[in-house]
Amino acid sequence: MISEGRRADDCEQIMKKIIIAQDISSILQQKNSFLQRADIKVFTAASNDELLKIHRDERADLIITQLDMPGMATEKFCSLVRGDSELGAVSIIMICTNNSADIELSSRCRANAVILRPISPALILAKAQQLLDITWRETYRVLISLSVDGNTNDTPFFCRSQNISTSGMLIETDKTIPHGDRVICSFFLPESIRIQATGEIVRIPQQATGATLKQYGVKFSNLTHEAKQALEAFVEKKAKKMQSGGS
Repeated sequence: MISEGRRADDCEQIMKKIIIAQDISSILQQKNSFLQRADIKVFTAASNDELLKIHRDERADLIITQLDMPGMATEKFCSLVRGDSELGAVSIIMICTNNSADIELSSRCRANAVILRPISPALILAKAQQLLDITWRETYRVLISLSVDGNTNDTPFFCRSQNISTSGMLIETDKTIPHGDRVICSFFLPESIRIQATGEIVRIPQQATGATLKQYGVKFSNLTHEAKQALEAFVEKKAKKMQSGGS
C-alpha cells in the first residue's frame, strides 16, 4: 500500500513547474498543448510581486512573463531572481512590444528568450517546450477501456485520449474520477498493438466553459518493457512524420 504522502512526492519528482503571467496564460491555455500534460503544473501570476512569491514557494522550471507586468519593475524582478543562487536557475521567456527601448530593456533582464508582440501562442509554446527539454508528445485519439482500481461498484467504461507518451496520457470522459485514484487502462495502438497499464490520476485540468467532458492527466506506473518499447516506437514514428510535414 502506497501512502498519499509517498504518491505526492513521486509526482513532484517528475513535475515540471511553469509560472505564466495571467494575461499570457489566458491565451496559451486556449491551445491544446503540452501545458495540459499530467507532468506539467501551471501557476498564474497577476503581478511581478506575486510571480516572485510563487517562484520562491515552488521553485519553477520556467517563467513566461511580460515586460509591462504590474507591481515591481520587471527589471528589478529579474535582477532578484538571477541574483539568487536558488532562484536563478529558472528559464525565463520575456514578451515585449516591438520597439528598440523595450527590446533593450528585455535584454538587460537576462531572459533566455525574448518574444515580440503580436503574441504567437505557437511560438511561445515551442520555445517553452525547448527550454524545458520536454520530449515531443503525440496527439493521438484512441478509445480506451478504463476502470477505477479498488472501486468494486464501478465497471470498466470507455473514454478517449487527447495525447499520449511513454509517461502517461490525457483522457476525456463524462465520468468523475478523484485526484490520486488508481486506474487500469487498456487500448490499442496502430498495427493492433495492445497496451495494458495501471496509472494514477495526477492532474485534473480546469474544465472549459460549456465543456461536457472532463479531462484527466494519467501517469503510467507500471508499463511493461514491451509496452514501453511499443509506445516509444509509436511516438518517434509520428514525430518524424510531423517534422517531415506528413500526417
